[in-house]
Amino acid sequence: MSIPHVRKLRRAATAVILAAGLTLSVAACGGDSGKGEKESSSASSSKPAEDSGKGEGETVPDTSKVLVTIKGDSGIDMVINSAKRDTGGFLTISGQLKNTGSGLYTTPIQWSGEEQAVAGTGRSLAAMTLVDSEAKKRYYVLRDTDNRPLTTSGFDPSIEAGKSLTFFAQFPAPATSTSQVDLQFPGFANATIEIS
Repeated sequence: MSIPHVRKLRRAATAVILAAGLTLSVAACGGDSGKGEKESSSASSSKPAEDSGKGEGETVPDTSKVLVTIKGDSGIDMVINSAKRDTGGFLTISGQLKNTGSGLYTTPIQWSGEEQAVAGTGRSLAAMTLVDSEAKKRYYVLRDTDNRPLTTSGFDPSIEAGKSLTFFAQFPAPATSTSQVDLQFPGFANATIEIS
């Protein structure tokens, strides 16, 4: 991959992060003024690391639609709620990791991937990949300029029984002619998802 191409990807990733931060800031500052101050402050300060077992966090997928549910190891299910193309050539996958078992589920280290630079940023879902079998291409979670993966990260190492961890993962978008991709993630079977 050429240096100008890498720089362009990094600039685009940085722009996406800044836009997401601005969107979260606007959402945290706006809203119904009739709600209590305590409620609005807790919504604006929520982080995946603090709320991993509560199904809350920075990303709240529209759970009314389910693209696919993938059964994983030891009672953990991955529910994919959306796979949307974003402006700028990105594809964002959103969903939930649900602990349907009766005990505490410890999230595997393999979810963070094997890259040493990414592993140094803490727990993440950087090992998630998408495969476009028609174009014979594999897509990895994007990284920002500090090599942090553009996915939910910093979450607790376990998910309580009956709780879920909401997540997102951002990838380079496949060609516009591609309408579906296969999602691959450690501990789960491959699953085909439709791109909207």
